[in-house]
Amino acid sequence: MWERYFVMSSVVTEPVLKGLWRKCAAMNVYEPVEKSSIRISVLDQMSHHVEPEVLLEKVGRAGVITLNRPRVQNALNLSMIRRIYPQLKTWEGDNQTDIMIIKAVGGKAFCAGGDIREVTEAGKVGGPLARDFFREEYILNNAIGACSKPYIALIDGITMGGGAGLSVHGRFRVATERTLFAMPETSIGLFPDVGGGYFLPRLRGQLGLFLALTGFRLRGRHVHKAGVATHFIESQKLANLEKELAALKAPSAEDVSRLLDSFQKESSLDSDVPFILDKYLSDIDRLFSSSSVEGIMQNLKADGSEFAMKQAQTLSKMSPTSLKITFKQLQAGAALSLQDVLVMEYRLSQACMRGQDFYEGVRAVLIDKDQSPKWNPSTLEEVSDQSVDECFASLGDKDLTF
Repeated sequence: MWERYFVMSSVVTEPVLKGLWRKCAAMNVYEPVEKSSIRISVLDQMSHHVEPEVLLEKVGRAGVITLNRPRVQNALNLSMIRRIYPQLKTWEGDNQTDIMIIKAVGGKAFCAGGDIREVTEAGKVGGPLARDFFREEYILNNAIGACSKPYIALIDGITMGGGAGLSVHGRFRVATERTLFAMPETSIGLFPDVGGGYFLPRLRGQLGLFLALTGFRLRGRHVHKAGVATHFIESQKLANLEKELAALKAPSAEDVSRLLDSFQKESSLDSDVPFILDKYLSDIDRLFSSSSVEGIMQNLKADGSEFAMKQAQTLSKMSPTSLKITFKQLQAGAALSLQDVLVMEYRLSQACMRGQDFYEGVRAVLIDKDQSPKWNPSTLEEVSDQSVDECFASLGDKDLTF
């Protein structure tokens, strides 16, 4: 008859807590308040009022996907993937649905990445989630990239990792002044997955490799100027944009593009600000052009400029194994289709699950937050070409298939 919930005290507001205590008191149900969490017993029926993690609805002729986990920055988990993918395929085949829009609630984050804590725990013990999460996430990424109807991602807020996978492969990506984009995976012993090996090498020059290795953060209009977003529209205009998108009648991609262009022309915020990396693009192309990560580090140190030394310092903090995997991933991905890149990245994901740095990176950055990971191996020179090549090896009948 009863279900027990453990809710972190930091996310239970005082009015909600008082209301729950009143309901518990009325039922003569009492539980002690603990120091780090609040244990609340409630009737089974109360669990039915929990907000869904993703909302799926038709608005006019638009299929709208809304990420709905604002308390955890709309982090993507397997249950969300399993709701989004079939609905995306249904709408794609539905002649009453012309376009698809993906957005998020909260205003702070579109999607800050995959919800990797559970994946980490599963990976440590060889649990199926460490395979299922990446496999099904990448299948969704491919479906977005192959979608035959206009797919518009409103990346209003933090967009990292898994959030990039939900957006960058779609035809249209709309950034706002609140957008914060990054692929910071090398700092947690992973690599820029979700098709990062496809879209990053296709940015201008060596910019994609720079973003992949350093995790450099792009904000606001700079996300558009880098080529990650197709448009920049001020956040206050998004509600009207959604209404006009939903009202379009059998629009072509060109029709959607014209509408987005018109909203962009009305968004003058920071329009005269040069791209944050403009004055460094030639340096990035020169310094990050090398046949190895070691060569890039040598270029940076030999250059000696403030910019170069800052990047060298950043790279020195990243997982050496992740840096080498990422370098090879982007080299290979530049010549591959998105689907083939995702097959490659699934192999890499499972190599990371078998390794050590991913678990150490998650511990240092997300759990203990001491920001002092102990990488193994600890230097680039100790990471052999053979160990990197093994990460790219076929998994046989366990390879990703679509």
